[in-house]
Amino acid sequence: MKKFFVTGGAGFIGSAFVRLVLEENEDISIVDFDALTYAGNLENLKDVDDARHTFIRGDICDRDSVLNAVPDGCDAIFNFAAESHVDRSIHSADEFLRTNIIGTQVLLDAARAKNVRRFVQISTDEVMGSLPDESDDYFTEDSPLQPNSPYAASKAAAEFVLRAARETFGVDTVTTRCGNNYGPRQFPEKLIPLMIANAINDDPLPVYGDGKNVRDWIFVDDHCRAIWKVYENGRSGEAYNIGARNEKYNIDVVKSILDALGKPHDLIAFVTDRLGHDRRYAIDPAKVEDELGWKPQMTWENGLQSTIDWYLNNQAWVDNIRNGEYRNYYKAMYGAELKAT
Repeated sequence: MKKFFVTGGAGFIGSAFVRLVLEENEDISIVDFDALTYAGNLENLKDVDDARHTFIRGDICDRDSVLNAVPDGCDAIFNFAAESHVDRSIHSADEFLRTNIIGTQVLLDAARAKNVRRFVQISTDEVMGSLPDESDDYFTEDSPLQPNSPYAASKAAAEFVLRAARETFGVDTVTTRCGNNYGPRQFPEKLIPLMIANAINDDPLPVYGDGKNVRDWIFVDDHCRAIWKVYENGRSGEAYNIGARNEKYNIDVVKSILDALGKPHDLIAFVTDRLGHDRRYAIDPAKVEDELGWKPQMTWENGLQSTIDWYLNNQAWVDNIRNGEYRNYYKAMYGAELKAT
């Protein structure tokens, strides 16, 4: 039985990875370590195999807790744990620097102490900054790290911490950088679940600036399959950019959601653009495609519809989140320009 240590496994992408790995591999057990901050939700894990899944609530910056939780004979650490929302990092960067940098260092130290075979760092395309509008440029693994937000800067710093552990101590590390994920169970501060939830309730849909920011969208399970490929066969010390070749203007994504729900476009409310808003992300995934044989399985149309259907069928999950701390966040972000839900 292989043993994995997954951090952030109660979050959106982490929980999708946990479910996928356990469903597709009978010879794997997972210790799932999550601080259960605002975006962590044990409801995301209610359908996993309890016989091979152990949940531990803990902070990746707590060295003793991490060392005690990493199982002996651990085959790999997958670090999904992160403060990840750009808007929140603009409001306050402290937790981003602590979790995303110090936490990564603590995990790397634990990997050495426990002789973990491989360390997989889940990073983001945002570490590479912004691409020119209406250009043919794409992010590759050779693109320079040019982060433009506190969140992106903290994730770029974590990549350098990873490099130092490899070069100094010989830790076997691989890094994945992915575009914008979407799918079931995503916290509704992110674009797609926010727009779905507001549209369902006929609330205004806040769109930053002119809505022409471009993002490269990927269904969460396709991202998780790529991470698995990188773990299995990725070259030590390498980074792999993961994208579905699916660039969309934000405004077009929002209109697609309204159309799928049969809602009018006049629910769209343009709001003041956020500070340092990167204009365009686009990923060239040739390396992960050619070296590791990965391809996305979900089309944009099917993925978006299945995501909308999930939110329609899980209103209690959405309402529980929107009635908590999220309300204060929403008011802070949009309250001056929109009536908060």
